[in-house]
Amino acid sequence: MVLDRIFHNNKLNYSGAKLKKEYTGFEIGPIRPPSESKSLLLRISRNCSWNRCTFCGLFKGEKFTIRPKEYIFKDIDLIKQNIDFIKKVFALSENEKKDKISNYFRTLSKGEQWAFYSADTWFQDDMQSVFLQDGNSLVIKPRDLIDILQYFNKAFPHDKRITSYGRSATIANISDENIQKISDSGLNRIHIGMESANDTILKILKKGATKALHIKAGKKVKKAGIELSEYYMPGAGGAEYSKDNALDSADAINQINPDFIRIRTLAIKESQELYNDFENGTLQRINDIDIVKEILLFVKNLKNIDSVIKSDHILNLLPEAEGSVKHDKEKIIKVLQDFLSLSQFEQMIYQVGRRVGYMKCIKDLKDSLKREATLYVIESEDINENNIDLFVEERLNQFI
Repeated sequence: MVLDRIFHNNKLNYSGAKLKKEYTGFEIGPIRPPSESKSLLLRISRNCSWNRCTFCGLFKGEKFTIRPKEYIFKDIDLIKQNIDFIKKVFALSENEKKDKISNYFRTLSKGEQWAFYSADTWFQDDMQSVFLQDGNSLVIKPRDLIDILQYFNKAFPHDKRITSYGRSATIANISDENIQKISDSGLNRIHIGMESANDTILKILKKGATKALHIKAGKKVKKAGIELSEYYMPGAGGAEYSKDNALDSADAINQINPDFIRIRTLAIKESQELYNDFENGTLQRINDIDIVKEILLFVKNLKNIDSVIKSDHILNLLPEAEGSVKHDKEKIIKVLQDFLSLSQFEQMIYQVGRRVGYMKCIKDLKDSLKREATLYVIESEDINENNIDLFVEERLNQFI
């Protein structure tokens, strides 16, 4: 796109994560769910209000602040201004469009340029969805969130998906009346990082939640008519609590009946606190094979719910293991069992192929080009059945 070239040629260096004493322009935070890759990002708060989870290092050392709602109003105004401009030049010839955009773009400050780039990207994707950043937007005052939602919907009155991360502990403390008002004002999907519903694992992860609290928060979201994504983290309990992680998490999910169950395989770096639990023997790390076994046990114990399983994260080994629990459960189970039934060598080929990006599903093992490319990696990297787990760990760490 013309704007892509102009934007990158200007080599912007803008960090929205730093605390601003006054409004300096549009901000973009560092995180969003994979399913929000095409969403407009509106930054409500900076960093994470909890920031104690042992498996997460994203916001460590960063100060949590809430952006004044007037700042978000200004962000929305900038997006509206730029969308209106883009609509006007959209029908022009390429040369006219390039000149108009170039001249306009050079008049903007760096913060305003971020707004322009975000507006253009959102426009190219048909302006279908919005994601409220950062880690827990629901922590702000309900009245402020309602005002922001209403201000946005006044600027862009067409139906859109508006989504946010939310902590169970935060949501559980919002009154039923306020969560309903938030829903009525346009927030129609919430992502909750449940990770696990086993109380022992939750303490190890320092989630600041219990199984009962996860269930209470999930039910509150559903009661308000808001779509709910619950994240389940296989491997979070190590070998010691793998079975408990699967069974307790499935039981909680069965009681909540979320719209989506999102699989997010555990991966940790040395800088993260949970890494020490595996290093000192408090927990024993489990490999890809045991992760698949845990997911299989989890899926088998999902019952009488309408949820859709999504395996849309790069960390997951088997992205094809997804679908409706009600209609596709046996298909999902078969995918998991098919992998487990492979020989150890075939499992290794797929593990390597998936982790280097050559393979996306088990069927790719039969693709001669993908298979040969993967075998070349195995040979050149000297990967074998004794070091495959280390190879996988190193590759996963590149994605977090």
